Amino acid sequence: MLKILERNGDAHMTVYDSIVPLMGRILISVIFLLSGITKVMNFSGMVAFMASKGMPMPNVMIAGALIVEILGALCLITGFQTRIASLIMFLYVIAATLMFHNFWTMQGAMRTDNQVNFLKNVAIMGGLLMVASYGPGRLSVDASRTRV
Repeated sequence: MLKILERNGDAHMTVYDSIVPLMGRILISVIFLLSGITKVMNFSGMVAFMASKGMPMPNVMIAGALIVEILGALCLITGFQTRIASLIMFLYVIAATLMFHNFWTMQGAMRTDNQVNFLKNVAIMGGLLMVASYGPGRLSVDASRTRV
């Protein structure tokens, strides 16, 4: 394996237990961070959208969604409380997927678009479960706290 980093006498770290998990966490986080920022920038529009879908307390729902998305993404990026954050985000994606990508009730292009988004979310859920199971890797706040 490729050795890239060494830490004061510890075993050599490889790309696979340092850089790759960090890159994976960042890549998973991008969609959540951008979605959360969009909700902040267009809060009233998102509330109106939620209300049009018949969601109860749309203000609270959007506020909760943007908190999960932004804080969850930041936790994943930094590797802070990573397992908990990824599990919360996993549950959030399940709910969002079932509420907004129920392609089985649709026809034509709308069905196809929503089926693609449904399957994309299934893949994201798989990634979040991997992070929850295997942890954030060595380049993370969580790993630095266990080394102290």
